[in-house]
Order: sequence, then structure tokens, then C-alpha cells
Amino acid sequence: PPQVSFTLELEFSCSVLLDRAEVTLQATSDSTEATPQDNVVKLSVPIRYEPSLFLSSNTNLHRYEVHPLGTFTHSSGPEFTTTVKVQNLGCYPIQNVTLHMALPALGHHQATILSVTHVLAENATCVLQPPSVGTQVVPVPPEDLLHVDR
Repeated sequence: PPQVSFTLELEFSCSVLLDRAEVTLQATSDSTEATPQDNVVKLSVPIRYEPSLFLSSNTNLHRYEVHPLGTFTHSSGPEFTTTVKVQNLGCYPIQNVTLHMALPALGHHQATILSVTHVLAENATCVLQPPSVGTQVVPVPPEDLLHVDR
């Protein structure tokens, strides 16, 4: 029997959000058919909207001096602020977004090279927690701390 294949391309509105798309297809013919009831098919498919997220970050300190091995002082270094922003550039609402950030906080011999002093959040809930049990924290090797990009 002859077959016809085609593709449906649907465009959805930003103002009306749907959970499903329902399409009814019907084939007609001038011929007499023994089983015309199979000429109609109804399709229902779930709709999933693609998010359009934009992640950006900015810091007030772009260079940090690390002293040679063995000359670390125990005083705190300069404080710097890093701002992370998550924006929805699409027209569809997005829910339950979770952002995980891992901070490089250990140096040679487990020396602390970064500590979080405070967290400010707008339109978000932030949870600061140490690595979970079973998570391997890999210290930054001393040769990486001595490397400076020119």
C-alpha cells in the first residue's frame, strides 16, 4: 500500500503555556474503502519548553599573589567579592533551578587558600556546606600555585 511521510512543525506562544499538543489527522479518498474507520488518528504528545538560561560571573579582584612554598603567613589575604548571576533570557518561566559551585579552597599540605566570609542572595536560597562524605577534595599542587599567566 502507498505511504506518505511528513513532518509537522508547531510554534507555540509565550503567552499561553500548554502541557500537551493534540493533533487529529484524517485521510480521505474518493474510493470506496472496506475499513474507513482507520483513516483517522489522534495524537497527543507532552510539551516540554526549552529553557534559555544565561550564567555570568564578575569579581572585583582579578589577580591574586601567592607567595612561594614555606612563606605563607597566617593572616587573611585581601577580600574579594564574586557575583554570580543566573538570568532567564527566554519567555517561559523556569522553576527549581539549582546551581552547584565548587570553590578551590585547599592548597599544599591542606593549607586553606580560600574561605567564604559571607553570602548575599537575591531571589535565591544559598546553602554553604562542606564537601559531603565520600567526595574527594583534591588540593591544588604547589606548582600550580606558583604559575602565573603573563
